[in-house]
Amino acid sequence: MASTAEKKHQKLKELIRHHDHLYYVLDRPELTDFQYDQLLAELFALEAAHPELSLSDSPSQRVGGAALDVFKKVPHRMQMLSLANSYSPEDLFEFDARVKKFLGSENDVEYFCELKFDGLAIELIYEKGHLVQALTRGDGSVGEDVTHNIKTVKAIPLVLSTEKPPPLLEVRGEVLMYKHDFLKLNEAQQENGENVFANPRNAAAGTVRQLDPKIASQRPLRFFAYSLGAVQGVSFSSQEELETQLSEWSFPVALKWTQKSLGPQGVIDFYHAVEKSRQELPFDIDGIVVKINSFRLQEDLGLIARNPRWATAAKFQPEQAQTVIQDIEVQVGRTGALTPRAVMTPTKVGGVVVTYATLHNQEEIQRKDIRIGDTVVLQRAGDVIPEVVSVILEKRSKKSVPFKMPTHCPACDTEVFKAEEEVVTRCPNPFCKAVLKESLKHFASRRAMNIEKVGDRLIENFVDQGLVEKFSDLYRLNKDVLLSLERQGEKSVDNILESIEKSKNTTLPKFIFSLGIRYVGEQTAKFLADHYLSIQNLQNASDEDLIAIPEIGPKVAVSIREWFANKRLVAEITDLQKLGVKIESPRRSSGGKLSGLSFVITGTLPVKRDDAKDLIEKNGGKILSGVSSKLHYLVAGDDPGSKLIKLLLWASRLSVGMSCKSYFKIKTRGLPSLLIHNLIY
Repeated sequence: MASTAEKKHQKLKELIRHHDHLYYVLDRPELTDFQYDQLLAELFALEAAHPELSLSDSPSQRVGGAALDVFKKVPHRMQMLSLANSYSPEDLFEFDARVKKFLGSENDVEYFCELKFDGLAIELIYEKGHLVQALTRGDGSVGEDVTHNIKTVKAIPLVLSTEKPPPLLEVRGEVLMYKHDFLKLNEAQQENGENVFANPRNAAAGTVRQLDPKIASQRPLRFFAYSLGAVQGVSFSSQEELETQLSEWSFPVALKWTQKSLGPQGVIDFYHAVEKSRQELPFDIDGIVVKINSFRLQEDLGLIARNPRWATAAKFQPEQAQTVIQDIEVQVGRTGALTPRAVMTPTKVGGVVVTYATLHNQEEIQRKDIRIGDTVVLQRAGDVIPEVVSVILEKRSKKSVPFKMPTHCPACDTEVFKAEEEVVTRCPNPFCKAVLKESLKHFASRRAMNIEKVGDRLIENFVDQGLVEKFSDLYRLNKDVLLSLERQGEKSVDNILESIEKSKNTTLPKFIFSLGIRYVGEQTAKFLADHYLSIQNLQNASDEDLIAIPEIGPKVAVSIREWFANKRLVAEITDLQKLGVKIESPRRSSGGKLSGLSFVITGTLPVKRDDAKDLIEKNGGKILSGVSSKLHYLVAGDDPGSKLIKLLLWASRLSVGMSCKSYFKIKTRGLPSLLIHNLIY
């Protein structure tokens, strides 16, 4: 008989799975992020208190475990076959004729038409309803075990939504990445000086094949199911019935993008309709897949070589075009990153006229051997970003020379540098005109100084006209100067000046964020503000002081110190304050009995959570957002949340061989769980 904890655990798992399905599969969330996190915290706390509970299908397993040394090769029970395909929709008539001839019938056949995803094929193996293994396609006969990464994909169910699961179910489908998620991932890669991905498929495939599942857990992978491998204890009559059942078992399926057709003409109509609307899809496809809907007929048709007779793929003509690279110009971003960009003879690709294409960095240019004057093949990566696919070498001029990134910034002529661990070349001059424009846009943005009426175009104009050369110049602008600009009337000028004046009252976190220090986002700015309380204290902080802050690592600390080592930048802070910028500091006592100590609060306390935090901060303590090696005290009340389980998990992964009990004793200075008033009084 199940215990109370087991029953509660099962209910929590089912509830979280339900909301995962609503969010990641149906795109119909019913909970706020906070409400969802509360459910997870309750689950983690229950699992921490009851280690005997089975975690094999728990959402807590989504965070990723230990990294692998190598992928294990595993044979498929049934081969993962490839499809015959063509780039001509008219070939579908021939496919239909072959099907009828083999069946010995002139009757129209019912086809099931669906999208051909441009991702990575995966086989998910379920035993008694539980996900036990995930394999790549490999060579069709043997795949690689990528279970550790696939379990982090929240769209994939860890357990089937049924009380009577089949003993064995192998579900096949495609792992992919949505276009907007791909763009965000590449932006983050670029900002961190890491290699960018050429397209969403490469990003998805590269993520699935990571040895460290923590990397996979941080990337937004999706999944669509569309076929079966080996099964036991269940059968289906048609492809449509299969996908309907997969959806009921909580698998994401693409039924809303499918169509049944009696005869080949409807299939061809579907092909053209999808080709026309493919740009509107949230993910990449490269054609359609056509299957005989009836599984009985599929069995009758069987296989030919490594391809099924009952299915084919009609691929779209690649959305590519040939053009000539007229020039390679180098752009400079807010962090000084130099990004080469191809300037091309305008050409139409995927319905859009393209003139520019990013070349990412010097390594990418060398890998593809791209040169000025080359005739190249161009496509839109992820149907969004123009990308140079390859060079047509036979059209290359004998006089062409390899492209090299400039040794000096193209905007300010400062000597550039490339950090050893990065692929990006940077301009170190924070007052570079190009850097200035992007920095000013960031400074004035809503989440920074929030100068509402000063937009990107206006900032470009200010810099080009020589009116603004640094942050403080924005606060020196006057009505006469602004009225002298084109297209600026008296009312719009008044609005600009009013928004500039209004922005003078800001908070320390917003001010720190507005400075554009590399690696210092909004959350890091808040941590710094809470710790130092004033911009002057932060300015005088040493590397050792910064690294002592739990949320600040060595890379961030170096970036902060380098920023404040620049006397011109420090002078800007003084000028801004002289011009009326008032920076409100966080309210916290820097002294008291808890000075120098850090705390994480979890669970239900005998006082309100906010009151507890205020009490700690008034006595000089620091509240952390999560568990880290720099934590002094974990204050755990009743029903502790995910913080406690994270600390337990962390302790269990230590290589020093100490037990969780002794680990708690050391890390919490001998007080693993203590009410706040006992610390103070």
